[in-house]
Amino acid sequence: MISVVATRYAKALADVVVLGDGLDAAQTLAQLRSIHALIESSAELRNALASPAVAPPRKRAVLARLLEPLQVYRQVRNFTFLISDHRRVHELASIIEAFERRMDDRLGFIRADVSSAFALGETQRQALETQLSRLSGRKARVRFTTDPSLLAGVVARVGSTVYDGSARGQLERLKVRLGSQ
Repeated sequence: MISVVATRYAKALADVVVLGDGLDAAQTLAQLRSIHALIESSAELRNALASPAVAPPRKRAVLARLLEPLQVYRQVRNFTFLISDHRRVHELASIIEAFERRMDDRLGFIRADVSSAFALGETQRQALETQLSRLSGRKARVRFTTDPSLLAGVVARVGSTVYDGSARGQLERLKVRLGSQ
């Protein structure tokens, strides 16, 4: 679940990316993920960034040294300073998710989640992505997962619409039809 706070920060960052000179949304997202991984790799760093006892200038200095080798955009660095100053580093994962959703929406993509009983091959993945794009009228960004409880087939969720092509779903529909006769 994405918090209201994460959504606000993500909206502000998306505005900066859209209006910024030469900022690439995919690169910004990759940089944010790198920063998140860096912060998550150290409990001491997380604690220091969350602590009100550590002054914001000190937090910025530590972050600046850690971010330097990553060569992040100036705007991403400043955004990281901002969430650190406001003690929102613990919200970074949610901010990244909300940012990705907002950028997908602005760029005309729709998100889809596809669950299948077994891992799908690349040809099957591409066919499903094409079909979901056609059904939604927008280019689909598909996240594939496996769910052995499906037995066979796939279940696709695009927004609030569910396309159930699983064996279990077909059996349920057959049960309903047979029960109504």
